[in-house]
Parts: sequence; C-alpha cells; structure tokens
Amino acid sequence: MNATVNAPSTAATQYLDLPGGRIAFDDSGSGEGTPVLLLPGMLDSRQAYRHLRPLLLAAGHRVVTMDLRGFGESSIEWDDYSPAAIATDALALLDHLRIERAALVGSSYTAASVVKAAGLAPERVAGIALIDGFVENLPANALQRVMVKALGHTVLRFPAFWGLYLRKMAFPTAKPADHDAYVAGLVDALRTPGRRVATRGYVFGDSAPVGWGADVQSPALVIMGEKDPDFPSPAAVAERQAKALNARTVLIEGAGHYPMAEFPQATAEALLPFLAEVA
Repeated sequence: MNATVNAPSTAATQYLDLPGGRIAFDDSGSGEGTPVLLLPGMLDSRQAYRHLRPLLLAAGHRVVTMDLRGFGESSIEWDDYSPAAIATDALALLDHLRIERAALVGSSYTAASVVKAAGLAPERVAGIALIDGFVENLPANALQRVMVKALGHTVLRFPAFWGLYLRKMAFPTAKPADHDAYVAGLVDALRTPGRRVATRGYVFGDSAPVGWGADVQSPALVIMGEKDPDFPSPAAVAERQAKALNARTVLIEGAGHYPMAEFPQATAEALLPFLAEVA
C-alpha cells in the first residue's frame, strides 16, 4: 500500500471572522456526497489533511478544511483554545457556508471537538469520525500527568522538540515524501512572535475530556493507528471510545498518530463507507 499520494494545489484560503478572532479555511468540491469538515490536531494546520483531501474529493465529497485558533493561517491570540471552543467554531463555519448537515472529522485534540459539536447541534452533524483522538481515554496516573506537563514545558521552551516527535515517533512505519518540509514549517510556526500564547493554551488545556459522548446521537467512527505512540494501548483506547459513542472501530495497521498522512489510502478506505452510510 502506498503511503503517499500527490497532494493537489492548495485551495484558496478563505476567512471567517468571529468575535474572538479570525479562522482560516478552504472549501473544495461540489459533489453530491456528504459534505465533510476536517479539523487538524493541536499545533498543526489544515494541511495535515493534504494527502487525504484529494481522495475524498475524488469520491464526490465537498471537503472543507479548517485551521484551528492560533495556528495555520488563523489569528494567533484568542481567549480560549479548548476543544469546546473549537466545536463552536466548526458549527459557525457550517453556518457561514450554509451547509445544513456535514460529517465532522477530528484528529487528536479535535476529536473531542467533533464529539462536542455533535452533542451541541445533532441536527447539523450527520456523523463524526475520530482519528487517534484524545477523548474518553484511559485515565492518566500521577506519573503520566507529570510527564504531560513536562512535555508541554519542553515544547514551549524548545519548539524543535515538537519536530523531533513528529520525525522520530509519530510516523513509525511510513512518512510522506514532503514530511521533512512539512514538519519544518510547523516548527517555524511555533517560533512565530506571539505563538507561545496559543501553544500554551493547547498543551496545558483539557485535551482529553470524559463524558461528552453521552450527548452524541450522531453515528460515529473511531479510526486509530495500530502503532500510535501517544497511547500505551491504542486498541484499548479505541474500544473505550467506541463503547462511549456506540461507534465502529477501524485500526490501521502500522500507522502512528497521523494515519491520514502516513496511510491516506487506508484512512480513506475506512472513512468513505462511513460517509456513504450517513449521507
């Protein structure tokens, strides 16, 4: 299975002005398939989906990718970087684009955001997909909580550490051809003046809420990289999420924390049948 596909030229950036700042997004495709809104993980940009997006477009879906508060081409300083705040941004973007119902896909940090959005506005959310999400996870022990804080402080002081994680750990089996250049761009972004405010908001925020799944009525899909280094047992976390959301689970063999970039074809093969079901 090929680990990469040729990424298309980037769609023109558009912006949504909200009370706290400006959100950047792009909007492509006009097929009859379920519209899809893709949310990247923390400290990342919407280009995290650069290899998955063309596969969804080719299958006939309208695909919207959104930068998070503080990153990508969105404005940097906000008063709230929580998963719940990002959920409201996603719903506001659907309103702005006059999309009545869409499937929401969240990666890592924003898996919680799509769960929250589905609970807030079930009539707007056709279904949700979590890709290696931090939600309904196994409870952290005291040592793990200390380690998370230490890692957060390290990323704040040494942005290159984030690049080290992305190059050496997050993609255990395959890397896209453009991986090194993409990671270098993310590390440079962390050094942008003012970015520490946004970085702090994410790395020390409530990134793994529990109990939000109780409000979800929408169909759900849990996609998990079999070798995700962020979880001591990726399969156990996926099972826990699936139970909370009454969801189906797909484990992607060999994949780490970002299967949509490491194995985009396998991720599309997991996602496209689900999108057809919720149409």
